[in-house]
Amino acid sequence: MRELTLYVRSRRVPAALGAALASTALVWLPATVFSDKGEVSSTVLVLTVLLLVAVVTATLGGPDDTLDRTAARPWAWLRMSHLATALGWVLVLLLATLATGTRFGPFGFVVRDAAGLLGLTALGAVTVGTARSWFLPLGWTLGAATFPGVGTAGEALTWQTQAPDSRPAAVVAAVLTAVGTAVYASRGPRPRTSSENV
Repeated sequence: MRELTLYVRSRRVPAALGAALASTALVWLPATVFSDKGEVSSTVLVLTVLLLVAVVTATLGGPDDTLDRTAARPWAWLRMSHLATALGWVLVLLLATLATGTRFGPFGFVVRDAAGLLGLTALGAVTVGTARSWFLPLGWTLGAATFPGVGTAGEALTWQTQAPDSRPAAVVAAVLTAVGTAVYASRGPRPRTSSENV
């Protein structure tokens, strides 16, 4: 139990959870006050999911790059559990609003986008490092929210904003989730450069 506590603290998980809760509340409260619809708009929903995933990004790397690669710990299992727990928290925060008058939904939309964006962020942590891992999800999501796609290719490229029953969007999200999780679990975040440690 002590090792788990140290792991959670070293990854700044309590601060990230607090920030995620505050971020959800900051989006939900105005939507409750100013909207007469039962659900937030799809654009607000996808940007909220993006915000929560960006908050989680800070927990994907620890303070010591060499410790994250020691053979003394089952890192692959820890990293997979970490991503699964992060996904669970994002889903709990957003889906808890289903019991309120202003909801983040539908359910399939939330699950698809949260899993896909988290997988994309994990892939970013491996390739460009934890500090920059949210760049690609941010750019891709803003592009998808600005230029809605049509047709199979368009739905695949703008998967974040597509309807929950869009097959191309589901396939892209599933691939990003699987690849991001597998690569992050096996390799971990990219070690920081000397300039990033300053």
